[in-house]
Amino acid sequence: MFYIILIKNGRILSDFEADIELRTDHYFKLTKKVVEKHGDVDVTYAVFMRRPVIYCPKIAMDWISSVVTSRGHKLNIKECFIEGAWVGAGEVLMYISGKLSVLTDLETLYLQKLGGACVAAYNTFGMASDLPKVGFIAMDARHCAGAEMQELMAYGASVGSKKAQKEQGAIGFIGSANDITSHFFGKKHGMGTMPHALVGYAGSTVKAAIMFANTYPNSPLTVLVDYFGKEISDALEVCEAMNSLAINGKLSLRVDTHGGRFIEGLDTAKSYELLDKNASHAIRTFRTEQELKWLVGTGVSAAAIWHLRLALDSKGWNKVKIVASSGFSPEKCKLMASVGAPIDIIGTGSYIPDSWSETYATADIIEYDGVKRVKIGREFLLPSN
Repeated sequence: MFYIILIKNGRILSDFEADIELRTDHYFKLTKKVVEKHGDVDVTYAVFMRRPVIYCPKIAMDWISSVVTSRGHKLNIKECFIEGAWVGAGEVLMYISGKLSVLTDLETLYLQKLGGACVAAYNTFGMASDLPKVGFIAMDARHCAGAEMQELMAYGASVGSKKAQKEQGAIGFIGSANDITSHFFGKKHGMGTMPHALVGYAGSTVKAAIMFANTYPNSPLTVLVDYFGKEISDALEVCEAMNSLAINGKLSLRVDTHGGRFIEGLDTAKSYELLDKNASHAIRTFRTEQELKWLVGTGVSAAAIWHLRLALDSKGWNKVKIVASSGFSPEKCKLMASVGAPIDIIGTGSYIPDSWSETYATADIIEYDGVKRVKIGREFLLPSN
């Protein structure tokens, strides 16, 4: 392990200050020097985003408050919304007031800690609201660019989920796939049972289930059934082998079939036929090419979910839950809801914003020593009173 010790003006910088020195935009550091030389001023920043979001300020606010306190200064943050509130495009999220020399080099970093979580919350609220009877597991970690993004995405998911639980009566997000972010969802540990690697190690789906159950005899069991391309056959065999868990509702089957093939027993024609019988409205309206793929195409389609549910029910395994994963974005969730796909739990990290430019938060100074002054075009940021 390597450590970086940063020395500036003959003193060792704290972790906070070293991080700021290395990561903030350079022109803010130049501005800081100018202000320190020519005289400090009290300023107020207005922080906003260019798209509708759900307000998630905690990580950004905690960070900037800690830095300013460590610098021996006072900070005033006036929030315009409470956590979890809807915020329109261009509406001011918060006003931050303090000394310019103290705040100017913090802008880059606190904006990084704000926008992504707000968009993730917006996405997860929609997903949980569209599928209120489905539990979600946050599986974003492997798609994140590092630990900080992982924390931001999980925090955002938790805020959006809580809003859906409160306003829509949704089950929402019931946990995270790892320990470090599980606290956002009220859990001490991450959720999950087996990856494909364990099924490959065991050499069969049933054997993997038995090995896992023997190792963790008191835990509910979720078994991946798509490794060998025999989703239906392996699902039924697992139910037979785990009969006690299955009849008592403690067995779940996860389908994560990749988009390169159909689930066992389906093709395009059979998928259309299956949906026509169980959700006829699904295919009797205009659909985009992407929507059709999610309905009757390869991978984890609506038809695939129905196919597995009907196979289980035909054998009396109606208490066995279905866990679906593989690209469950807000749009895919909305489509699944519209056709009543019988999903119990969704594992997803696809609430991460598709376009990172949507997460850009912006801050502009609107007041210098009590005098209102803002660049042309940003007058809308000035408070109305």
